[in-house]
Amino acid sequence: MASGVTVSDACKTTYEEIKKDKKHRYVVFYIRDEKQIDVETVGGRNAEYDQFLEDLQKGGTGECRYGLFDFEYTHQCQGTSEASKKQKLFLMSWCPDTAKVKKKMLYSSSFDALKKSLVGVQKYIQATDLSEASQEAVEEKLRATDRQ
Repeated sequence: MASGVTVSDACKTTYEEIKKDKKHRYVVFYIRDEKQIDVETVGGRNAEYDQFLEDLQKGGTGECRYGLFDFEYTHQCQGTSEASKKQKLFLMSWCPDTAKVKKKMLYSSSFDALKKSLVGVQKYIQATDLSEASQEAVEEKLRATDRQ
C-alpha cells in the first residue's frame, strides 16, 4: 500500500553524497507534513554509530524516522589470514513501539518510496527498539550477507 508520500530531491542528493563521494557517514530522514520525506540530520564522515542512534531518536519516543548509515567493518574470509575492510549501506526504518499507530502506518507504508529512490542500498532493517537498532544487531544482519 503506497501512502502517496514523495521523496525530496535533498534525500537523493544526500544519498549520492554518501554513496559515491563518501562525504557523510549517515543521514536521518523524516516525513514532513505527512507529504514528503526530507533530510533531518546529516552526520559527518567521522561520526560514530552512537551519534546516529541519538539523532534517530531525537524526535522523541513517539516519533518514527528513517536512517541511512554507511557501515564499515572488517571481514575475514575462511581460509585466509587477511581481514578485509567492508562497507555496506543500510537503510533503517525506526518506529518505536511507543509511536502512535497512525504514524507507524505512515512510515511503514512510505518506506517503499524511499527504498525505490535510494538505489544501491545493501540492506533494509526495521527496528522498533534499541536492541534491534544496536550496532551489534545491525552488524550481525550485515555479516549474514557476506560470503564465508
